[in-house]
Amino acid sequence: MSMTDLAGRTALVTGASRGIGRAIAARLAANGAAVIVHFGADKDGAAATVDEIERAGGSARAVRAELGVDDDVETLFAGVEAALAGRPLDILVNNAAAVPAGPLAVTTRAEFDHLFAVNVRAPYFIIERALPLLRHGGRIVNISSVATRMANPTQTSFAMTKGALETMSLTLASQLGTRGITVNAVAPGATRTATNGSAFEAPGLAELITAMTALDRLGGADDVADVVAFLASDAARWITGQVIDASGGLFLGPRA
Repeated sequence: MSMTDLAGRTALVTGASRGIGRAIAARLAANGAAVIVHFGADKDGAAATVDEIERAGGSARAVRAELGVDDDVETLFAGVEAALAGRPLDILVNNAAAVPAGPLAVTTRAEFDHLFAVNVRAPYFIIERALPLLRHGGRIVNISSVATRMANPTQTSFAMTKGALETMSLTLASQLGTRGITVNAVAPGATRTATNGSAFEAPGLAELITAMTALDRLGGADDVADVVAFLASDAARWITGQVIDASGGLFLGPRA
């Protein structure tokens, strides 16, 4: 058996109806996990994720819950527990996130509060609610962003939420280690997906980002999903409390 084989395990991936979340769900399923595909509003997208997994021979079930609102965690786990049907949860991937709202003086209080409700509060209480279900030796992977190590004035509040997520990952790794549970964060950079592809069509943008990336290309959703799948596997059993940069080396410094 491969050390990255996830056969017989269960996984919950939040925000898995599209983009990086869909790629993560598909990758975990391809490695053998039965995946619970969470979505907030995109029912068709979640159905497409489930269909993609099942057509490839995997097992998946969609569960709806809007995050960042009252009773969001209770709604989510009513569906999660029904999908688990008494089985433990092995892998939790907190991927769902609200997008950047804008720079200081543009972000409204409501947008700021929504960002923190979805990007910080929801993952925190999802983990709390998941712990009784999570087996000894389970995996928690939180999706962060390179925005935490790059000064981007258009993403100040967004970067703040991801910084909080990374701090939470560090402290929970220490707290949960005696249960054999690893907690890590993965920080993607500029990642082109089927959903956001048009954003990279602005004249010169893709070339500019590529020129700032050590590996000389834009990232894809599969680039991030493979890192998450590794952290979810037995091969990563000795890695915890870490932020894994999955940006291809975005903005490391001047390229020779």
